[in-house]
Amino acid sequence: MQCPFPGMDPYLEHPSLWPDVHNSLITAMRDALVPRVAPRYYVALERRTYLLAPDDIVFVGRPDIAISPVENAPWPKPMSQMAEASAVYEVDVPMGDKVDESYLEIREVKTAKLITILELLSPVNKLHEDGRHQYVDKRATVVRSRTSLVEIDLLRAGPPMTVVGPDVHSDYRILISPGWRRPQSQLYAFSVRDPIPDVPIPLLPGEEAPILSLNKVFHELYDRARFDLRLDYTQPPVPHLNEDAATWAQPLIDAALNAA
Repeated sequence: MQCPFPGMDPYLEHPSLWPDVHNSLITAMRDALVPRVAPRYYVALERRTYLLAPDDIVFVGRPDIAISPVENAPWPKPMSQMAEASAVYEVDVPMGDKVDESYLEIREVKTAKLITILELLSPVNKLHEDGRHQYVDKRATVVRSRTSLVEIDLLRAGPPMTVVGPDVHSDYRILISPGWRRPQSQLYAFSVRDPIPDVPIPLLPGEEAPILSLNKVFHELYDRARFDLRLDYTQPPVPHLNEDAATWAQPLIDAALNAA
């Protein structure tokens, strides 16, 4: 089944699906960019780790933690002075988890100089308080440098990342911030009804920006990964579309389901 939507599929924003979507899309973006920037530049897939408390796992789409017990392992023998304890209980200790997320770096081949960072926002760095603080700190470091930033937000939930300018309300947004033009940047704002815009990737001053056809990359990934097999289009997405958008989307969904 083909994606019913002309651009971003809001059903893929579900927290339980987003880690797969995020890492798959980042990799697909890298594969699309490499032939456009080589041989002067290479595109590296980098990772950062967020450490989460147990209560945060469900919040970011990690429903449980797999624990492999050692079967038949004996409890340690108590020391003699502990044997007179009035009661001994079996309890659990809270265990956190870590979430790894990917982003892209474009570097110059000869010098390994960092030219551009491409970020795809996630529930961890957009919605989770500590994760957002960590990401905002990193973002601030980048914008104080000459490194260009491309920040892609395909999540409707949560407040958008801060920019200075018009009060823009949109489902999704892409920030293009060339390092040599700051504080001037461009914000692409678009809705669930629109194709994802083509993204110009800033490199160095005077160089033509290669274009990342993100809508094409996304829809080809949707087909390759068969995301449709994991989606229930008979139910509303998470988060829900507003009434107007849901009314607009229903005929598209019905047509895609009937054609499948």
